[in-house]
Amino acid sequence: MSRTPIAFVAGDISALAKSLRAQLLERTSPPGHVELLNILARATGHRNYQHFRAGAVGTAVDDRGTRATGDETVDLKRVQRASRHFDECGRLLRWPARHNLQQLSLWVLWAGFPPRCSLAEAEVKTLLNRQHAFADDALLRRALCDHGLVVRTSDGRAYRRIERRPPAEAAALLHCLKAGTAGRPEAAT
Repeated sequence: MSRTPIAFVAGDISALAKSLRAQLLERTSPPGHVELLNILARATGHRNYQHFRAGAVGTAVDDRGTRATGDETVDLKRVQRASRHFDECGRLLRWPARHNLQQLSLWVLWAGFPPRCSLAEAEVKTLLNRQHAFADDALLRRALCDHGLVVRTSDGRAYRRIERRPPAEAAALLHCLKAGTAGRPEAAT
C-alpha cells in the first residue's frame, strides 16, 4: 500500500521544541509510532495526528516535501456565499452555519494576522474584534487553531499564524473582499 507524503510545517521551531519537550517529559516510557505522530501534531496546534492529516488533505507533497502543484478550480458560488457573511469593509458579520463556509471565512481572519510574529491572547482578541462584528472572539480563536491556521502555546498565552499559501477559493474571497465586491466574486476574476 503506497502512502501519500504529508508536509509537516512548524511556524516557530522554538515553540515546537518546547512543546515536544513538555509532552515527552510527561511520559514515563518512549512513545510508540502513533503516539509520536500525535505528539508532533499537537506541537503544531492540532488535536492529534488524524486532525493534522485531515487538514492536509488536498496538499499532497512529493518525496522532497515540496507541495505538488496542480490546477485548483475555484467554486465561485461558494466564494459568493462566503462573501455574504462579510460587510463592505471585510468584517465578518456572522459565523456561517455551514462548515465549508466557516473554513473559507477563517482564511480572511488568518490574513489579518501579522506574519512571523507571536501575539499575546489580548492582542489576538483585539485583532479579531476588529475583524468581526458578532462579539465571539473565543470561537474564532478556537476555530483558527482547530483548522491549523494559527498555532498557540500549550498555556494559551501566545498565538502565531502558520505560514502557508491560501487555497484558490480563499485567495478569490480575499481578492473579492479587498476589491469591495463582496457578494459578486465574478467581478474579482
